[in-house]
Amino acid sequence: MRESGSRSSTLHRSQYLAVLACLLVPLAHAAGEDWQAYGGSAAGTRFSRATQITPANVQRLRLAWSYRLPPPVETVAHPYVAFEGTPLEVDGTVYFCTPNSAAVALDAQSGAQRWIFAPQLRKWGGFRACRGVAYYRSPEPARSCPERIVVATVDARLYAVDAHTGALCRDFGQGGWIDLLTDMGPMTPGVFTPTSAPTIVRGRIVIGGMVMDNGQTSNPSGVVRAFDALSGALSWAWDLDHPQRHGAPPAGEIYSRNTPNAWGPFSADEELGLVFIPTGNSNPDYYGAHRSAQSEKYSSSVVALEADTGTVRWSFQTTHHDLWDYDVGSQPVLVDLATAGGTVPALIQPTKRGETFVLDRRTGTPLMPVTEEPAPAGNVPGDPTAKTQPFSSGIASLAGPALSEKDMWGLTPLDSLWCRIKFREARYEGALTPPTAGRPWIYSPGWMGGSDWGGVSVDESRNVLVAVSLRMANYDQFVSGEQARHIRPSLITPQVGSPFAGLLSDYFHSPLGMPCQRPPYGVISAIDLRNGTLLWSHPLGTSRSNGPLGLPIRLPVAIPMGNVTLGGNLLTASGLIFVGATLDRYLRALDERTGQELWRASLSAAAFATPMSYERQGRQYVLIAVGGNSKFGPNHGLFVQAFALPADAR
Repeated sequence: MRESGSRSSTLHRSQYLAVLACLLVPLAHAAGEDWQAYGGSAAGTRFSRATQITPANVQRLRLAWSYRLPPPVETVAHPYVAFEGTPLEVDGTVYFCTPNSAAVALDAQSGAQRWIFAPQLRKWGGFRACRGVAYYRSPEPARSCPERIVVATVDARLYAVDAHTGALCRDFGQGGWIDLLTDMGPMTPGVFTPTSAPTIVRGRIVIGGMVMDNGQTSNPSGVVRAFDALSGALSWAWDLDHPQRHGAPPAGEIYSRNTPNAWGPFSADEELGLVFIPTGNSNPDYYGAHRSAQSEKYSSSVVALEADTGTVRWSFQTTHHDLWDYDVGSQPVLVDLATAGGTVPALIQPTKRGETFVLDRRTGTPLMPVTEEPAPAGNVPGDPTAKTQPFSSGIASLAGPALSEKDMWGLTPLDSLWCRIKFREARYEGALTPPTAGRPWIYSPGWMGGSDWGGVSVDESRNVLVAVSLRMANYDQFVSGEQARHIRPSLITPQVGSPFAGLLSDYFHSPLGMPCQRPPYGVISAIDLRNGTLLWSHPLGTSRSNGPLGLPIRLPVAIPMGNVTLGGNLLTASGLIFVGATLDRYLRALDERTGQELWRASLSAAAFATPMSYERQGRQYVLIAVGGNSKFGPNHGLFVQAFALPADAR
C-alpha cells in the first residue's frame, strides 16, 4: 500500500483492522447475502450473486412487502422533491434515506419499521433528494455506535446514527453532526446540497455536493472533503484552486469559489487506497471564459484521489472545456478486466455524452482506444471552444444517431412542422455543437444524458455491461440582459457574471410538450466488455404516462417508444436485469442475454431509482424506491417495495 510523504509504511493496528474490515465487505457481498454500499460494494458494479430468481421463474415474482414513508415526507411543500435512493441491506436490516434526509431502518424480511431518525432541517431551498446512505462497522468494538449509518442531508450536514437503534452517535463531529457549510462562505440557501451517498474508504467518509447549475460565477466551492468515520474530524480537503493545500483554509479564508462540484456517487479501491471522483464543471455551465486553470484541468473528469491524503494520483477528462452541462454524474465502476497483457484493474466511466471510457484504475491510462476528434467551433466572444474532444472509439457509443430535419416528430402534422421550423432556425452540427451567439443551438444527448447518475451495471462473470441511457436533445439560446427583461422570468436562466442570460430547455419539445425528435428516447443496452461491441439495444418504456402536456396517451396498447429514463439497473448472477427508471411506472425484469422482457410489475409512481437485491433466510428479495420526481408530476405516495418468489416457487 502506498504511503505519502514521510509517514511510516507500518500500519497502525486500528488502520490495519479498518482495511481488513473493508476488504471483507466485498466477500460478504459476493456470497449474495448483503448489499452494503450504494452500488452493492465500493466498486459500484450493481451486481448481485444471488441466483434464486431466474429467467425460468421470474414470472412468479410477487410483492413481498411494501413500506410507505410516513408524513411529513409525503406532504412537504417543496417544488422539487425526488425519491431516488438505493437502500442498503446489512445483517437483516434495510437502511435508506428520505427526501427530507430522515434515516429509516426496516426488517429485511417483513418491511416492518425498526427505527426512524428524522432530523430538524434548517431553512433551505433547492433540490430535495437523498440517493443513499453509507454503512460503517468500527474496527474498535469498545467505541459507541460500533455500527453506524452516515447520512448527508439536503441542508448540507452529515450525521451518524447507531445502525441498531437510530440514536445519534454523539462522539461524531459535534454531538453527532458535521456542518458542511463550514469554510464555504456566504451563499443563497439551497445553492449547495449533497445528493449522493457518502463513500467510506480506509475509515474516512468522503463527500462532495451538488451546486445548482447556471446560477452565478460566485457560486460556492465544489470542494471534496474526507472526515474520520469515527470522530468526524476533517481528514483532508481537495480544493482545486489550492492544490498544495490538503486541510481547511487558513483563518479568514474559505474554500475557493465556483470550482467544479462532485455531486455524483464515488467509488473506492481499498487495496490501492484510491477514491474515484466524477466531477462537474464551473458555473454557469454554458459559458466558461472565467474558469480557473485548475477548474479547466479537472472539470467533467474522473479523478483518482489518495484516500489517506486527498492528493491527486491521476485524472482523465471526458469533455474538454465543457460548455454543455456534461458533468460526470455516473459512479465510476471498478472491475478486473481481461486484456492481452493479463487481468488489469479497470475503471469504467459512463458519461452524459453516451461515451464510455475504460481506464486502468491505477494510472488512468485508457485500456480501450480513445481518439481526439475535431469539434465544431463556437463564436462566443472571449470563450473559445476546444479544438478536439475525446471519443471512446474502442467501445460502442450510447449517444444514439445524429439528428436530421426529417426525423422531427410530433403527434400532429402541425406539431411536426413547428419542430422542423425550429430545427432549421437553430445551429446543429452533430455531436458537441457548441453554444452560439445570435442563434439557438441544439445538442444531443442533452444535459440529462446519455448516462446520468443512474450509471451502469457490470456482470464480471459474463463480461457484460448493461446501461440505461437517454437520447433527448436540448434546444438552447443566449439572450442579452435587455432581451431577458421582456421574457417571462421563469423561462430565463440568469447566468450572473457572464455576458448572457439563457433560454435553456430541459429538452427540445413542441408547444404540446412532446419531444421534437423521433423516438426512442429511453434505451437499455448491453455491451461485451471483451471487445466493446454492442450485444443488443432496446427501447425502455412505453407511451403510458408520456403524452402531451404531461397527460397519458390512452391507447389500447402502449407503444414501446422508450420514454424519459432516470435511474439505473441491477444485474444478477442468474442472468436477469431489473430496472425501473421510466415514466410508465413499471419495474421490469429482462433477460441479460437478449434484453427480452420477462416480467413487469405496475407501480403507483415512477421508480426513478436503481434496484438492489439481497438474500435472507434462503429467500432472495429485489427492492426498489417508488415515488419518482415531482418535476415529472404527482405520485400516490412514496414507498420502498420488495419483491420475492412465493414459497412454492423457491
